[in-house]
Amino acid sequence: MASTLRKTIAKFLKPSIYSSSHYSSSRSFAAAFGVDDASSINSLDRNSNSAKLGGAKSISSSTASYHVTGGSSYMRGVMFTEPNQPLTIEDFQMPRPKVNEVLIKTKACGVCHSDLHVIKGELPFASPCVLGHEITGEVVEHGPLTDGKIVQRFPVGSHVVGAFIMPCGTCSFCSKGQDDLCEDFFAYNRAKGTLYDGETRLFLRSNGKPVYMYSMGGLAEYCVIPAHGLAVLPDSLPYTESAILGCAVFTAYGAMVHAAEVRGGDSLAVIGIGGVGSSCLQIARAFGASVIVAVDISDDKLQQAKAVGATHTVNAQKEDAVEKIKELTGGKGVDIAIEALGKPQTFLQCTQSVRDGGKAVMIGLTDSRARGEVDINRLVRRQVKIIGSYGARARQDLPKLVQLAETGTFNLTAAVSRKYNFEEAGKAYEDLARGSIINRAVVDVA
Repeated sequence: MASTLRKTIAKFLKPSIYSSSHYSSSRSFAAAFGVDDASSINSLDRNSNSAKLGGAKSISSSTASYHVTGGSSYMRGVMFTEPNQPLTIEDFQMPRPKVNEVLIKTKACGVCHSDLHVIKGELPFASPCVLGHEITGEVVEHGPLTDGKIVQRFPVGSHVVGAFIMPCGTCSFCSKGQDDLCEDFFAYNRAKGTLYDGETRLFLRSNGKPVYMYSMGGLAEYCVIPAHGLAVLPDSLPYTESAILGCAVFTAYGAMVHAAEVRGGDSLAVIGIGGVGSSCLQIARAFGASVIVAVDISDDKLQQAKAVGATHTVNAQKEDAVEKIKELTGGKGVDIAIEALGKPQTFLQCTQSVRDGGKAVMIGLTDSRARGEVDINRLVRRQVKIIGSYGARARQDLPKLVQLAETGTFNLTAAVSRKYNFEEAGKAYEDLARGSIINRAVVDVA
């Protein structure tokens, strides 16, 4: 079995047609223009027609009008306005894609802690905005003057999955294949809530005011995605479970392949067993890691961890996680430790859990004011490597993740523990905040 898995993985690690060289002839995005200043970003009129999630009655989908190819049209989206306030369902004008962008009819969107950090005010982001950044859906329209190769690769009607890091394809990092460091993604989307011409694609139906986009703004019935952030989803894979490929699995794969460079026989610990952490366990098992230690404070999560790849589990509330990891590795520590929670305490545990010369990989986002602690002398003397990893590389990695799911090497069903309908999106984040979601939750949008 292990031999078969290694052959499967090796097959998927071959150079992909989605590498940066394949896109070198694609047309670049429109030149970037400036965006409104912070005061105008936050000046949106809050008095639009809305319904609180989980509270007042929302607009029925049967009343929504979708005329993608012409005429007036609108859609519903879940909007965040300010920290610790209820999300609301709003009517939006139908978003329109621009050059080399694709309009997607959203089918499902994953529920991620990154969104929750924004909701709680821990990660500053332009507001009001539509959250949601791991989606599946159906292609319904291409932007004007979109490259013909993009239209051929993603024809109208095709099923797709979207990565939360949406590479521009033309910046200095993208030109080297480092999509995860895309300059435009961080300068425009994460810094300003727009796409790469400096403009959002979301506008309220009632007054035309702009609403900003966390990645593609996936908690909406339609969303616009730069084509380089998409991969074709085969009919054999379900929309709902496959949504997590765009962030939970995408983040785990980037950490394991590009940051940790996991090899067969490695010993590994994952600290924080949520959607991303449990995905790390599956990938570690697929790559042939010999010792896989899952660390959490929830016995339910640790029990599930055994089903998806953990060889050992540690409840950090009941025993010293670092000492237990060293005990399991003959006193040395693991070759690789993954921090998937984003807490100063678990950051320190991660660095202390690795052997001399080992790799501590940090993938958990946290409150922007938080700071991690590290033993500087051990870091220097024993060559401990601390590596940050935000995600994978969409053009080369997302198609591989689809293949891993299609072959069953990555078990999507085991990775999704809760499903919500569109009107329950607010409840999904409340449950996430309470810690009652074991792995990943997904919102069925359509």
